[in-house]
Amino acid sequence: MSSTAHIPNFPECDHRLVQGLHHLSDRELVQLFQRHGDAGRYFTAIFCRYSPMVYSLIRHSARSPVQAEYLFALTWRHILHELGGVDCPEAIAGEGPGAFTLQNWLINITALCINQAVVPEVESIHYALEQATPPFWCYVEQALDRLPPVERLVTVMALTFRWSENRIAAYLQAEGESLTAAEVRHKLELAFQHLESALPEDIRQIYLGSGSLRSEPLADDLNDLLTVPDLEAVGLADVDLVGIGGEVGSEWAN
Repeated sequence: MSSTAHIPNFPECDHRLVQGLHHLSDRELVQLFQRHGDAGRYFTAIFCRYSPMVYSLIRHSARSPVQAEYLFALTWRHILHELGGVDCPEAIAGEGPGAFTLQNWLINITALCINQAVVPEVESIHYALEQATPPFWCYVEQALDRLPPVERLVTVMALTFRWSENRIAAYLQAEGESLTAAEVRHKLELAFQHLESALPEDIRQIYLGSGSLRSEPLADDLNDLLTVPDLEAVGLADVDLVGIGGEVGSEWAN
């Protein structure tokens, strides 16, 4: 049996904004990423260039495909956070084998994540590559952090748990927020507008095109959504990430 990991297809790699960067060196991409913090295309181009390598390393170490995908996303989120501080000097003629290379740095970061990340059990993971690849997930998460708490919460309930406005309203009322289903729908519309506007312009072009983040929550009468353990005993301040429950950084071992 072959041990080769199946590498997922990432459509963003074929987008014109990403393809237009193919001729740039790793060094140039890193420097452009560091100089243009309001743009997402440079990180996305780095992702497209090295995602096969990172995914292969992670897939062979993960216990299940679902956990592999989640760890893959966590690893790229960590890369996004660390990339801004990478010392990437101008190329020097005759650089030796000890010179900085982005590939080696990414291998080291991936190994660190594999060894230190605490990946939850499969049933606790609400992340899937086909719904949001890591660059989009990372930038949506950053945009979510900029939303007011209630807007962030209703967005997570609608997009991640696919709750209806009625169910969201009932949950909020139990938490002391007196909102009707109609008011929840209005909150959601505002939240999606604010979320999209908080995304970098090029990320909107690459991932949304002429589309939108807006999603219609599911109906109330679906039996498999009657109990969602992720939100039991959870208050308004506790839900702030798409795909995971808990505080930022809780997925890392001490």
